Amino acid sequence: MQGKGLIKFFTVLLLLVALYQLLISIPVRNIDNRAAELGQIAASGIDDPVEAEAIADQVSEAYIDSISDETISVFGLNSFKYNTLKKQQLALGLDLKGGMSVVMQIDLKDFLITLSKDNQNANFRKALDLARKKQVEGSNTDFITLFGDAWGEVANGQKLSRIFRNNTAISDDVDQSTSDAEVLTLLRQEANETVQLTYSQLNKRFDKSSFAQPNVTLDERTDRILVELPGVKNQKRARNFLKSTALLEFWHVKQGQEMNPLFQQANELLRSKLDVKIDTIYETRIDTIGYNSDSTVITEEINDTIVDMASLNPLLEFFNPDGFRRDGEQVLGESGYLGYAKEADRDTVLTMLNMKGIKQLFPNVKWAWSSNFFKGDTGEKFYTLHGLDTRGKKKALMDGEVITSAKQDIDPTTNESVVSLTMNNTGARKWAQITKEAFADNNREVAITLDNEVVSAPAVQGEITGGRTQITGSFSAAEAKDLADILNAGKLPAKLEIIEENVVGPTLGAENIRRSIISLIVGLFLVLIFMILYYGKSGVVAIVSLFLNVLFIVAILASFGTVLTLPGIAGLVLTIGMAVDANVIIFERIREELRNGKSITAAINDGFKQSYSAIIDANITTLIVAGILYTLGSGPIKGFASVLGIGVVLSVFTAVFFGRMVIEWWNGKNESMSFWTPISKNAFSNVNIDWLKKRKVAYIFSGVIIVAGLISMFTRGFDLGVDFKGGYKYAIEFEEGVNTSSSEISTILTESFGVKPVVKTFGGNNTYEVTTTYLINEKADDTDAKVLSKLHEGISKISGVTSNLTEFSNVAVANTKTHYTQSSKVGPTIANDIKKSAFKASIFALVLIFLYILFRFSKWQYSLGAVAALFHDVLFVLAIFTLFKGLSPFSLELDQNFIAAILTVIGYSINDTVVVFDRIREFMNSFTKKSRYELVNRAVNNTISRTIITSLTTLFVIAILFIFGGASIRGFAFALLIGVLIGTYSSVFIATPVMYDLTKERELKDDSAKNVKREKA
Repeated sequence: MQGKGLIKFFTVLLLLVALYQLLISIPVRNIDNRAAELGQIAASGIDDPVEAEAIADQVSEAYIDSISDETISVFGLNSFKYNTLKKQQLALGLDLKGGMSVVMQIDLKDFLITLSKDNQNANFRKALDLARKKQVEGSNTDFITLFGDAWGEVANGQKLSRIFRNNTAISDDVDQSTSDAEVLTLLRQEANETVQLTYSQLNKRFDKSSFAQPNVTLDERTDRILVELPGVKNQKRARNFLKSTALLEFWHVKQGQEMNPLFQQANELLRSKLDVKIDTIYETRIDTIGYNSDSTVITEEINDTIVDMASLNPLLEFFNPDGFRRDGEQVLGESGYLGYAKEADRDTVLTMLNMKGIKQLFPNVKWAWSSNFFKGDTGEKFYTLHGLDTRGKKKALMDGEVITSAKQDIDPTTNESVVSLTMNNTGARKWAQITKEAFADNNREVAITLDNEVVSAPAVQGEITGGRTQITGSFSAAEAKDLADILNAGKLPAKLEIIEENVVGPTLGAENIRRSIISLIVGLFLVLIFMILYYGKSGVVAIVSLFLNVLFIVAILASFGTVLTLPGIAGLVLTIGMAVDANVIIFERIREELRNGKSITAAINDGFKQSYSAIIDANITTLIVAGILYTLGSGPIKGFASVLGIGVVLSVFTAVFFGRMVIEWWNGKNESMSFWTPISKNAFSNVNIDWLKKRKVAYIFSGVIIVAGLISMFTRGFDLGVDFKGGYKYAIEFEEGVNTSSSEISTILTESFGVKPVVKTFGGNNTYEVTTTYLINEKADDTDAKVLSKLHEGISKISGVTSNLTEFSNVAVANTKTHYTQSSKVGPTIANDIKKSAFKASIFALVLIFLYILFRFSKWQYSLGAVAALFHDVLFVLAIFTLFKGLSPFSLELDQNFIAAILTVIGYSINDTVVVFDRIREFMNSFTKKSRYELVNRAVNNTISRTIITSLTTLFVIAILFIFGGASIRGFAFALLIGVLIGTYSSVFIATPVMYDLTKERELKDDSAKNVKREKA
């Protein structure tokens, strides 16, 4: 064998990579263990287990934050930082560690408005709205192209150059003669730069943060950013960190004594408008129709209802302008505010203040709510309103561009966390002037806003020189550090909107890890036992190769910073089964050569040589599927594709190259290398079945199942997961003593939501999965909180449930009360995109496989036979999922994981088919005088041992995954289980017969004598 030195080099290199990953994990693990230990010490005196865990998490998090930038020793060197080493290790995904992931849409609509200098052209605004509508509906086209199409529909002869030719970033390249296509090209270039800069700035923000092993990826096709934050328990902190554009501004503010009379005037003016439509004034409060004020009850229809509002307080019903709570206690001790309103009433208040006729009462005022809130007696959140004094200008007095550094600090007078800011020389001069003016104007406040929310509005006690100041705002240490990190990274050039969110509790993550490890160990053990019992000493070589394969996969994934998810572990488990395939192909070929009387050395040489073609073809088709999954998939599916692709490449290396080197070394020591044992020596040695004769029975069987499935698809449909239809999904674990059912939960939540949810059991431990479309199309910031509140409201009605909303929302391990352990939100944009991507992925896979088979076998009949079998396999699995919808004891949901399973089945099935086709091609070239009928049957008989053995080893690990993998992955494993069985069946009974039938008539004409002989046989 040539190239042994190169094989040894790569083997040693991969082993060194694995050793390096092991060594750098030691100091990181020590720090993590120390953080956990400090957390446990801090929580040791607290009786409430949930509160104790929360304190432990805070202390652990603070410790990690404190040492995240410190150097630690590795290999005797002190040049490594904790954060750097942490990011170089294999990261566990949300479903294994718990945490949070979001998909964020980069807001290019707002970007275009800003680029146009807030152009108010009606057609321009209409085109933007139309483009956003198409984007929400799930278009995979980028926003600029959607805008261009929409502009063509509504422009009515206007040129796009009219919008962007004056005082814009592209105005130097735009004049009256510039065509719309040219303008769109310029806009796309600007948008691409903005998208890349937004992505880069977000990465920079994470680099400066204490979030451990964040995974940030950009989908340039749709201008979306996926962020995965394993281990995150404070979802609010993470959302604020992600959504903030870091637009820091400084403003003078209006004071209460000058604004209160104007609020009273606004209220009187609104009251005097006797004919006001509810859906205008109460734009965001339509759901409160029926509220009672001054004994006037509004009960009319929502749309176009005219109400006599003479006896109402339209504004003051929702807004308290006196700056004091109704119990007389001053709000938060803050200054610079004008009044307060409930969280749900903020948009209503601004709608009224910005109405025509009312807005004119407040010239030079820009409204901004506080970022902090206080709670009323009933626990409701209230926010204070601030009037930013624009003084006739659109821009703030100063912005964050002058900030040179920001850091989390402690205010010595209050002992609270603050953010200390340092400014450049320009900022220092401006800040001195701003504070001087405010101090001279009766100690007027200066508001510091972040993303148009007031984070601090202190009264100025004198001119501040030196370019230093503080942001105060009742921050926790972690929140203050996050804000400092955000400001240090710089503002994002575009807004980000969260359109999909997933939260997994640590309990579920730990359970998934436990089940995955069991699946991996049991699967490896079964394959090990089988290979040794069936192949003897060569089976030992196969097992060594398999262990190295798994070790190398993990080392490479860690080196590239890949996030290992539950589907990724499924890919690893599946790789174990499929990695055996190369060994089986080789060993079965060697056994054939031995039965033909060759020596062991000659059989080894010829067995490897004759196996290369089948191995290459089989693995390339699997790589095609992995590539499509990686390209069109997202998040966990990319992880699955990475593991599958890397596993396939390493399987070839360990089985073909490393395995051959070991076998030849072993055999060269005069030790008889064995490829069978007494119980397997003659297995499959004399198979002689007329497979083609049975093809009509197979056609009928498959046809009946597929037709029944198609009927069921159009009548009963599928159990579509939240990925495909959009909505909110929660896994709710009930406390001990609660006895309930899916039907009871569904009935109660239907009353709560107003729409019927889908409720089903979710594994064990008295856990149920709830999926609802309630408010899924709402865009308000508090929508998620409303859905969760309604969910808890309904769940609380179930007998035995004692958790309040805070306890229900706590995903902590120690929470023994009813709570959700996992949640996800998929907006309609993502849901439609996933459906379209799934369809594209399936079609691309089939087309590419068709072309590859055509390239390798040079006959379209082979390609069509292979693709016919793949269509058969996909339809068969879909038929099973629709026919058994609602009948199986586990979920048969169609989601992203199911699509990954389908594409994996395609890869596996074509793998099997290619091996048979490769042997048919070999026989056609070697036995030119034999009939095609005989050669096809002979090829199937000669490869049936490989087909069955590979299927068995693959089914071993998939069955273990199905049994031990848990509810989160059971549907995925079931699809693989059915797919492997049907893929094995179709390679023999569908692909091969279809290929034969497509060439049969031509062969009859070309060689009638040969076919007569065949018929007699």
